[in-house]
Amino acid sequence: MRVEIWTDIACPWCYVGRARFERALAGFEHRDGVEVLHRSFELNPDARNGSTPIIDAVAAQYGRTREQQVAREEHAAAEAGAEGLGFRIGGRVYGNTFDVHRLAHLAKERGVQQEFLDIAFRVNFADERSVYDRETQLDLAVEAGLDRAEADAVLADPDAYAGDVRADERLAAELGAGGVPFFVLDRKYGVTGLQSAEMLTRALEQAWDNHAAARP
Repeated sequence: MRVEIWTDIACPWCYVGRARFERALAGFEHRDGVEVLHRSFELNPDARNGSTPIIDAVAAQYGRTREQQVAREEHAAAEAGAEGLGFRIGGRVYGNTFDVHRLAHLAKERGVQQEFLDIAFRVNFADERSVYDRETQLDLAVEAGLDRAEADAVLADPDAYAGDVRADERLAAELGAGGVPFFVLDRKYGVTGLQSAEMLTRALEQAWDNHAAARP
C-alpha cells in the first residue's frame, strides 16, 4: 500500500503532521507493507526571498494582527513540543521553498529524501536558520548524505528537478488538495490538515483493509 504525503517546508502543521504520521505508522501492524512517498507543495509559490520575519509576513497575508499571529505560532510550538520537536518562535523569515523542493527530489533519487526533509524541517523550525540561503541549503544536502557539488549543480540550474516539483503540485490539485499536510492513501482516501496520530492510524487501518480486500 502506498501513502503519498504533500508538505511544504515552510508549513508548521506539516512539521507536526509528519511526526504524527510517523508515530501512527510506527504502531501500525502492517507498516512493513506501506510505501511512503513524499511530494512537493508550495504554500506561497510567488514568495520572494528576503528578511521579512515570518510572523509579520503571514499576519499581513491573512489579515491578522501581529499578536494574533504570535498566538498561532505559540500554539504550533506547543503542538510541536508534544511530539518532541523543537520549535523556536520569532526567528524565521519569509521566503520561497522551490529550491528546497528541488533538492528534495535529488534526495529522493539518491535514496535519502526522508532524511533530507527531516533535516530541512528541523533547521527551519528548531534551529531557525534560513532554509532560503544557498549555503544553508547545501549544508542540508550534505547532512542528509548528498554530494555537495552535485547539490550545488542542481541549485545552479533552475530547470533541474523543476518539472518534478510542478508534477507533484499538479497531482495535488487533481486530487483535490485544499492545503497541507495532505495524505493520500492508496489513491482512494485523502486526509487534509493537521490530524491526530490516532486519526491517521484509523485511516491506515481502513485503507489497508480495503487494499487487502481488493487483492485477488
